[in-house]
Amino acid sequence: MPKTRQRRAASNGRGNLSAEASVKILVTGGAGFIASHVADAYIAAGHEVAIIDDLSRGVEQNIPARARFHYGDIRDRDFVEKIFASENPDVVNHHAAQMDVRRGVREPVFDASVNILGSIHLLDAAVAHKVRRFVYISSAGAAYGEPRQMPVPEDHPINPITPYGISKHTVEHYLFNYCVLYQLPYVVLRYGNVYGPRQSSKGEAGVMAIFSEQLLAGIRPVIYGDGSKVRDYVYVEDVARANVLALENGAGEIFNIANGVPTTDYEVFRLVRDALGIRGVEPEYVAVRPGEIDRIHLDITKAQRRLGWTPSVTLEEGARRTVQFFQRVAQQMPALSGFGQDTHS
Repeated sequence: MPKTRQRRAASNGRGNLSAEASVKILVTGGAGFIASHVADAYIAAGHEVAIIDDLSRGVEQNIPARARFHYGDIRDRDFVEKIFASENPDVVNHHAAQMDVRRGVREPVFDASVNILGSIHLLDAAVAHKVRRFVYISSAGAAYGEPRQMPVPEDHPINPITPYGISKHTVEHYLFNYCVLYQLPYVVLRYGNVYGPRQSSKGEAGVMAIFSEQLLAGIRPVIYGDGSKVRDYVYVEDVARANVLALENGAGEIFNIANGVPTTDYEVFRLVRDALGIRGVEPEYVAVRPGEIDRIHLDITKAQRRLGWTPSVTLEEGARRTVQFFQRVAQQMPALSGFGQDTHS
């Protein structure tokens, strides 16, 4: 990564929102798992929220009642311009993305059209409508590749091994460029593995959701590899709080948002199994999927120091809350033939 990417970009005061009790925020992808929690947090903090989503992965039930919803695709430049003209946001929080890693490998043009071109449409509209801060959600593991050191700091070399990682990181360069050319203030949040209520099990990243649904349905979970693969899991409400802090702090900065704790696949399985009170079940182990990073966890000291953010929910507590969510969902569905559960746990 060029050293200039880690410089603190000048905002000339345009991005300073700390003195204002309420601002108008446009959240892209706000019907999705993470961004809907972010929208909730913004509203709880007293801000006005509008949401763009094409519902390709998100669901309308996730959208806060007090948020205005605009159905559409960020690849549609005219649609994006129309929404900016009608909403005139102070802040853009950009979560919308093509996030299926394997689809990105199969369809790199589609991946780039959403993640790069769609983001440029938003950046152009942000400049035209004098947006005062652009909060961009990037990816840690997909961008860093196989780590050379751990925990991984923000200035670690960028070596993405998938089109998804390439496209997500490319937008970081555009942000820096738009700041230099047009004085657009920005903050980049590179997420670790986010988990929690509302997470979809229809993807490779939602292992907490996948294990919860499978165990509740009496299905023996599958782990790719021997269970020792390491990731860095962070609870979604902690992530939402980082997005609130990014309204006031960290202009021109890139931050890892994670727990800073290495956690194996088997540890996640065990936490979910124990939270469900299930005994005597072990996962099935199958061959590792090609292209997967073996071990990564992140250095979060920069976020603690400059963003003023520290995760507060332990993995054990987060797993308990997540499992409770999926239990409630299961109770609303037809009876599942689950494993026997210990009500005394």
